[in-house]
Amino acid sequence: MSYTYNIYERTLHFRNPAGTSRGTYLTRHSWYVELEHGRCRGVGECAPLPDLSCDAMPHDDYEATLRGFCEEFCRTGVVPAGLADYPSMLFGLETALSQVARRGSLALFDTPFSRGEVGITINGLVWMGTFDEMYHRIEEKLKAGFRCVKLKIGAIDWQKEIELISFVRSCFGKEQIELRVDANGGFANDEAMKKLEQLSRFDIHSIEQPIRQKQWKEMGELCHHSPIPIALDEELIGVNSADRKAELLETIRPQYIVLKPSLHGGMSGCEQWVAMSRQMGIGSWITSALESNVGLNAVAQLTAKIYMDKEHQEGCGETAMMPQGLGTGQLFTDNIEVPLQIVGDKLWFREKSASLCTHAVRRASRSLYG
Repeated sequence: MSYTYNIYERTLHFRNPAGTSRGTYLTRHSWYVELEHGRCRGVGECAPLPDLSCDAMPHDDYEATLRGFCEEFCRTGVVPAGLADYPSMLFGLETALSQVARRGSLALFDTPFSRGEVGITINGLVWMGTFDEMYHRIEEKLKAGFRCVKLKIGAIDWQKEIELISFVRSCFGKEQIELRVDANGGFANDEAMKKLEQLSRFDIHSIEQPIRQKQWKEMGELCHHSPIPIALDEELIGVNSADRKAELLETIRPQYIVLKPSLHGGMSGCEQWVAMSRQMGIGSWITSALESNVGLNAVAQLTAKIYMDKEHQEGCGETAMMPQGLGTGQLFTDNIEVPLQIVGDKLWFREKSASLCTHAVRRASRSLYG
């Protein structure tokens, strides 16, 4: 029995501007692939980030490329090998296929999370802003029950950011709150070590991507000498073959890698990254990449498969319990309803409503994306 497909689009709007060292996002555009196989349907989100994703391209080119891959898949029944270099498209197709395999359920894999037995611990994300804005956002996260907070840094005055981190740490010790920071490659090479040393005074768990990507030698030196652990994020973008992944990990030897399926090889690519990093004693966690709830659910389901499923836990160690970056479902004013719920600092999947929400996603894909 063959597959058929449809593609829809939708633009989501942020509740508040999402500021990073690369600029500020006000909207988020996604394509949605709907696959039908017999009586089973699945929807996957393809959401490249402009100026960041390795497969970001002009609107019409992206859709034409995505349609070409979908047509090839429907003709052959095999995921095209060329999709490895188009991770956001691969992630969308893998999501739709996983939902079809589960007969339309949004519980994409059979895990304790998808069965509603356990929640996934997540970090609270605090976007860049003024000193007062960031402090207020931190307060909100703590009041909501988060015990791990990730700060986007690099957009306001550095001294102000240090003052903010110092004030937070003076109020809350490392036993009360775990602090992560993300520079998004915003540190200049000649000042990176000095800034890492300044941050080290505040019991920082880790820093993501302190300098720009594609500087393997320089990043390797930082990872070797840094007083706080370094996690790679943007560095992994566009590194899609197993040989190149091994070369990067061997050369840089980071303490952690941070994986986003839309950026880092889809579901299969992220699973490969985790397996390789575990063999080298490198930790990892998974985050969303500002997708709608369709993509966020798929990322959460994959996270549970990798870190909770017994068949995938060998060599996992404490990483399974680390807070993941999955708290982005409330960022948009016009998101799509799926059975995800944040309670305290945990993300839960409410299985009983999954089938109803599957229909909601399908209705949205037809009436809202088009």
